[in-house]
Amino acid sequence: MGFRKRLTALLFMGCLLTAEMFFGSRATMEHHEMGNGSSFFAKDTLYFWYTDEALTDFVNSAALEYYEETGCRVVPEKQSGLEYLEAINEASLRGDVMPDLYVITNDTLEKAALAGFAGEIEAGADDTSVFCQTAQDAVTYHDRMVGYPFYYETSVLLYNKTYLMDVAKAEIQAEAVEVAEFTDAELEKAAQERLIQLIPSTLEDILTFSDNYDAPDNVEAIFKWDVSDIFYNYFFVGNYMKTGGDTGDDAEQIDINNSQVRDCMQMYQDLNQFFSIDAKEVNYDLILQEFKEGKTVFTVATTDAIGRLEEAKNAGEFPYEYGVAELPDIRTELETRSLSVTNVVVINGYSEKKKMANDFARFLTEKKADSLYERTGKISAREGIPYENKNVEACMAEYRDSISMPKLIETSNFWMQLEIGFTQIWTGADIQTVLNELDAQMREQLAVSDAAQ
Repeated sequence: MGFRKRLTALLFMGCLLTAEMFFGSRATMEHHEMGNGSSFFAKDTLYFWYTDEALTDFVNSAALEYYEETGCRVVPEKQSGLEYLEAINEASLRGDVMPDLYVITNDTLEKAALAGFAGEIEAGADDTSVFCQTAQDAVTYHDRMVGYPFYYETSVLLYNKTYLMDVAKAEIQAEAVEVAEFTDAELEKAAQERLIQLIPSTLEDILTFSDNYDAPDNVEAIFKWDVSDIFYNYFFVGNYMKTGGDTGDDAEQIDINNSQVRDCMQMYQDLNQFFSIDAKEVNYDLILQEFKEGKTVFTVATTDAIGRLEEAKNAGEFPYEYGVAELPDIRTELETRSLSVTNVVVINGYSEKKKMANDFARFLTEKKADSLYERTGKISAREGIPYENKNVEACMAEYRDSISMPKLIETSNFWMQLEIGFTQIWTGADIQTVLNELDAQMREQLAVSDAAQ
């Protein structure tokens, strides 16, 4: 596998050099004249904007391949993430070299759509065999699809597989009448099957595991996560707290404070008694580092953790096996639902080359999706991609069940307030009071009357 990756990298660098020689600099491309006096790019050139450096090699390679297949040129341009939408808007209104398509997160789609530079896509994203409902909801604004799902980020349950395998083997051996009947291979196989039963499906399962687990000396916490960050906390209330509905664009679908949310937050608060985590001292990087060191058995992580753990393993800094699973429910009757952010390829409403832009967007998000993770570490939103690392594939199950980040402009500061509210509840504040305040603030911002609910 290592040789294959190195070979791929060498071949890819060759492609980049070819692309660089072919495309040249932006200035050169804009001023170069062909023999008949027409612009070098004329009508068959698209400008594609993005902000994440990790995409550079991937989009350059895709642009070159697209040109070889269609004869249409795509010029990828990495932009600063600061005031990115403002830069798109300004370039579009000036009418100079503007992006014909670009990448943004789904929660900014309303702002882009209202400004006129997020037009309805032609087709291709409404097939659930290609993009799951969560991905489709992420790109839907007022019943229109205004982008192509590209890649996503969500939170998952990360567990130390080595520790769980040890527990599984110990249980099997304790249950056996004659341990000698097991060969090493038979014990390994039986333990793999038992391990599946040990992966918690509810938070109550984690508490039960904690009560019975004879932890190695190295283990400092059974379950630990970043309680200071809403992205790792939201799954507690994600199935019952409504902020804009499934597509995140309906101001009348607001329900912050209900009995189920309160029950979920009660469990959240109670967990502080079992897993004392200082919200002021904890952060995601620290949590992941402790997991690498084998100090925790379970944690909540974002999908980037897989690449970071693989890198640590290759460097000899992570001597454990690990696994990824869907986040556990509160209990059987109280389900959880994680938050997800989908990066989207959007067609600029001001572009005069929408048909070509749509075609390249589909090429990028569907045809080239197979190589996205290998080249960028980002997990494609497209369905049906086989991954060598099955933990990557496991993330898709969580994404399918997740709730997309809302698009409502008015909710932008709500997440900071909700994060503060979670911290207050974690440290003992009255749940009803905190939720009342959050609910009142949201209703005031959206000017939603009780009658409209």
